Amino acid sequence: MSVADWALQAQDLSYAYPGTAPVFQHVSLGVRKREIVCLLGGSGCGKSSLLRVLAGLQPPSTGEIQFLDAPMREPNPRSALVFQQASLLPWLNVTGNAGFGLDFKHQPKLTREAHQARVAQAIEAVGLKGREKLYPSALSGGMAQRVALARALAREPELLFADEPFSALDAITRAEMQSLLVDVVHRWHTAVLLVTHDIDEAILVADRILLMGGKPGNIVREWPVAISQPRIGHSADVIALKMDILDALQALQKQDQAPAFAPN
Repeated sequence: MSVADWALQAQDLSYAYPGTAPVFQHVSLGVRKREIVCLLGGSGCGKSSLLRVLAGLQPPSTGEIQFLDAPMREPNPRSALVFQQASLLPWLNVTGNAGFGLDFKHQPKLTREAHQARVAQAIEAVGLKGREKLYPSALSGGMAQRVALARALAREPELLFADEPFSALDAITRAEMQSLLVDVVHRWHTAVLLVTHDIDEAILVADRILLMGGKPGNIVREWPVAISQPRIGHSADVIALKMDILDALQALQKQDQAPAFAPN
């Protein structure tokens, strides 16, 4: 596979907060163009810290990150981020929030018409057409996350970084948003790196699953998910993959709980 096939490549990344042990160490991974990769792991394994480093929000202690054809040293205008909290501005309506950030200095300069077209297209893509004038106070949690996703899509990103974006939603809304994510990114030809602790979510949306664990954190297992969409949670293939991942997680847990030295 050539360099041109990758949206993101990272080699030998490590990160430590000042005066502390490394959060993760010697991490290497890649995200292909138009691919959804899930970074799966338990609480405290360093997956959110890794995503922030990969997205350019924090510099790595060691290692290199290549985004498309250039080193990633800060957030790139050809990437976008979605977090657990939608973080909408209360004084802006759906249209204003979806378009917020398009005119920042690092973004390509758009005409007014191009700006409006991008925002309208993104709002329609997430199913909010007709609700453009609503303000955040009138939105449910799921609708607010749709606006956050529209805000990211309006940038027309090559790569979307998503950190547990649906974990605060109820089960039905979460399932709707997972299906929406798969549909939208495939239609928009966007790559996604999604951080989650939810095995079911990873299986339902990902083209590849990377399991993170250990202390310091690292990528310990990888699964390609060659199951056609839409995926059904109780299908034999999904259940078999889930059991394999659960076995790997349980092995990691036992490893983390093992004594550092064998008893005499």
